[in-house]
Amino acid sequence: MRRVIRSGFRRHVRACRRAGATYKIGKEKVMIRAGIIGSTGYAGAELVRILLRHRDAEIVWYGSRSYVDETYGKVYRNFFELVDAKCLDDNIEALAGQADVIFTATPQGYLGGILNDELLQKTRFIDLSADYRIKDVATYEKWYGITHQSPRLIDQAVYGLCEINRGLVNEHTRLIANPGCYTTCSILTAYPLVKEGLIEPDTLIVDAKSGTSGAGRGAKLPNLFCEVNENMKAYGVATHRHTPEIEEQLGYAAGREVMINFTPHLVPMNRGILVTAYASLVKKVDGTLPGEAELRAAYEKYYADEYFVRVLPKGEFPETKWVENSNFVDINFVVDERTGRIVMLGALDNLVKGAAGQAVQNMNLMFGLDEKEGLALVPSFP
Repeated sequence: MRRVIRSGFRRHVRACRRAGATYKIGKEKVMIRAGIIGSTGYAGAELVRILLRHRDAEIVWYGSRSYVDETYGKVYRNFFELVDAKCLDDNIEALAGQADVIFTATPQGYLGGILNDELLQKTRFIDLSADYRIKDVATYEKWYGITHQSPRLIDQAVYGLCEINRGLVNEHTRLIANPGCYTTCSILTAYPLVKEGLIEPDTLIVDAKSGTSGAGRGAKLPNLFCEVNENMKAYGVATHRHTPEIEEQLGYAAGREVMINFTPHLVPMNRGILVTAYASLVKKVDGTLPGEAELRAAYEKYYADEYFVRVLPKGEFPETKWVENSNFVDINFVVDERTGRIVMLGALDNLVKGAAGQAVQNMNLMFGLDEKEGLALVPSFP
């Protein structure tokens, strides 16, 4: 029977077969074999939820240090009778040959400590930690407080913010640094105006708020119900680890180094990121400031054809509820003519576009698939 395989995926299959990889052949198509390390964390579980509905991928193993030999559907009861597989340990050497792509939804330092050239020859990696996001090793080690164990591989990693770096993610990509939730929302909200030179990047102040799932599933005192409920608090003030990631990527857009203020806040909800960013507008030659039409044109230039970025109409502002459980980012802005500044707003789901959804979007691009595959998720409400 004739196999229906998209051209980009077909080229990848041939290349991998020449390298000795094997594939499961279904009735009509070749399935991407995916493995997940950290499958029992919040981002890992979201990867499972998304990949189970993906037409071109199957999960071949579920890695978890905390739940070895436990049935996945018992760890997360929403997968009861949907996933009967047992969780495996994270023996990457043994598991790498069984998957065409491995998602690592793990703490910082894990993949950086085990990845090597041999593993990258066996399979591809999409890392949801920060190990390969920041190109400057010294910056990474300063902000994360750990020594990078495989700095030679950083240059091989593509920063997987799809709407900006789509052209760098293809069948030859072996390692993707999947951006963080705060960074994805912050960068996409300001990127067009930085790229077009319409705002002063060094005046950028990012005020961000996140639901508690962004802190992970592990038991931590600051995240207990009584600590979070009916409370709102800033944390990592002037020290949050996502700051250099935002600065580096916006610096590429500006063509020079950028320094910003970034302050995250924890709010008592399960999921969602809301960013409110402020910056000074750049005056034109005649001394006037760019107006609504020019600023909106900049957003349209970069996002008009982006399915997952929705630039809202004038007067409508992003809310976390309208992107929940989806891969969408909602963006809008207001010009404050009185102060000569602009207020930019963005919202996304931290576990989907801010983590697992973007990781699957990257996988789709790596294998030459429609990047929306598995991600046509309508935001849930109420």
